[in-house]
Amino acid sequence: MTDELSIRVERSFKNIAPESWSRLAGASKTSSVLPYNPFVSHAFLSSLEESGSATDKTGWLGNHLLLETDSGELIGAVVGYLKSHSQGEYVFDHGWADAFERAGGRYYPKLQCSIPFTPATGPRLLVADGQDREAIQPALAESLKEVTRQLGVSSAHITFLPQDEVSVFETDGYLHRTDQQFHFINEGYSDHDAFLETLASRKRKALKKERRAALEHGITIDWLTGSDLTEGIWDQFFAFYMDTGSRKWGRPYLTRKFYSLIGERMADDVLLVMAKREGRYIAGAINFIGGETLYGRHWGCIEDHPFLHFEVCYHQAIDFALSKGLKRVEAGAQGEHKLARGYLPVITHSAHYIGHQGLRRAVADYLKHEREQVEEMSEVLSEHSPFRKGERQDI
Repeated sequence: MTDELSIRVERSFKNIAPESWSRLAGASKTSSVLPYNPFVSHAFLSSLEESGSATDKTGWLGNHLLLETDSGELIGAVVGYLKSHSQGEYVFDHGWADAFERAGGRYYPKLQCSIPFTPATGPRLLVADGQDREAIQPALAESLKEVTRQLGVSSAHITFLPQDEVSVFETDGYLHRTDQQFHFINEGYSDHDAFLETLASRKRKALKKERRAALEHGITIDWLTGSDLTEGIWDQFFAFYMDTGSRKWGRPYLTRKFYSLIGERMADDVLLVMAKREGRYIAGAINFIGGETLYGRHWGCIEDHPFLHFEVCYHQAIDFALSKGLKRVEAGAQGEHKLARGYLPVITHSAHYIGHQGLRRAVADYLKHEREQVEEMSEVLSEHSPFRKGERQDI
């Protein structure tokens, strides 16, 4: 790092100018380096904070690293939080925490560099357009280690980072972890029927039957985005979220205010897929629209219907992505059931800096075996994809 640059830690997005943040590659639609990722936008991150969803009271204390010139120009950043727990991350380290604390260590707080409640791959070492990425990214990775030491916390965790950032962290001594998700890859299909034609006949017939069954009982589907996202619509969707989220997670993470804020700040980046029966909405899924990717996040319902979850969350997402020429659909964490619906196994990545040498050695050994298992499972699942032999291309 040169004398002209300095690192500082910022607690709140209220103190970061949106126009400065938008110069970071991937954080705005004008980036010339990376496709737009809505989750690293100032609008999304500030909405999490201002809505009370990701704050010190919920265990997410802002600890964002900013790399600036002497004149105050923001040229690099890492979104970070001091965490007092491991909830809402989707890369599970509870076992590490338990083992360390049983041995007399203190695992929490830790430094978590990720997007709260969002298991979607995206840039983590943010560099402004026009800057030297090969110089700035290693400086940010090293600065994360230094801040971790200065804070006196156990570890730093960077999750759902893109593969091209993995080597930056590994070179700087971070541990590499892998996991698996299921993504739909658009191979230039003109529409959903064209995609179905690439499937084995039995699988194709099964999906067509599933889609018909999902819309029985007079169910129709609406795509809502932009000005469609009224407060009344958000009220209905939030009711779905609370009902399903309370049963699935015990306590939903996002507040009602969060939806109002993203509706104000980034409505054109949001897609609600809403299912209607007898004149009222009964289920819905929220998606975020990136430069090349549709990101499915969560869904909820107030009526149970066979296959409706698959239709609203997976089939409709493919329909929308193909209609807009998007290259992929990322449908969130876990879910081997997605494989039969054309979503293929994809390896995801995270990086971990652990200060305590004994814990680091134990975790490094664990991760070595885990990476092998993830790779083997991905290969096995790929062999069971619904595509005809020769149709599926490697990811």
